[in-house]
Amino acid sequence: MRTSQPDMLLAAGLKIDWARMPTYNTVMSLAGGAGLLLVVALGWYLVKGKPIVPDAWAMAFGALAFVLLVTGIHMTLTWPLAGQGFPFDNIIFGEPSFVFGVLLAAASMFLWKRGAVLAEPGAVEERLLAVSRLAAPISVFVFGAGLACFGIAAAGWKYTLFAAPEEEPISGEFADHPMLEATFISGLYVLLGLGAILFPLALRRGAAPVRTVVGVCWGLAGLAFLAFGALNYFTHIGLIVNTM
Repeated sequence: MRTSQPDMLLAAGLKIDWARMPTYNTVMSLAGGAGLLLVVALGWYLVKGKPIVPDAWAMAFGALAFVLLVTGIHMTLTWPLAGQGFPFDNIIFGEPSFVFGVLLAAASMFLWKRGAVLAEPGAVEERLLAVSRLAAPISVFVFGAGLACFGIAAAGWKYTLFAAPEEEPISGEFADHPMLEATFISGLYVLLGLGAILFPLALRRGAAPVRTVVGVCWGLAGLAFLAFGALNYFTHIGLIVNTM
């Protein structure tokens, strides 16, 4: 029977040289979760015909894009960032953060420069038509990112990549059940992927049910990533203290 890399590290009594093991998926998870929630919220405002303040949304998307772009680019291009047995983190966390950061940055720039076309309340169909025309080309990339999320989820289940070591507070309590956290994180990527592959369909006229599914998927994933990222500020600090 094959033993995964995390299992081998755990069996050896986990000690980490943190100078060679930078980790910041805490802030990536926090920013990613907040970004997903804001995307869903903006979509709700548009669908319901509510007024929006484009500059406010541009500022919010831009701030989150900056965090995701800086961390995502560094993690994606520094191979491997985690030099002690976790190179797959570059793909699992770095690349999706980079992609989402680019998309948020593009949305921020549009809202800053041209957001007035979406600012006025009412005329829901006209606003949705404008959004559909704007988002249709990039929806191909969003669809591809959704397929990638399914690949990450499958890898997480097959190789139990998200299992926490026993040295990590809270999450480490379930170290003897590696499939538990693997299922939780992989399930979040499934939600992300499902929303992303349905996104092109949600842009079509009369696709209200599809838009609802996309909103629910991304809303639930956003809440989970936001809460999990906040929790990890404690659990990761504890892991560092316990493995120095």
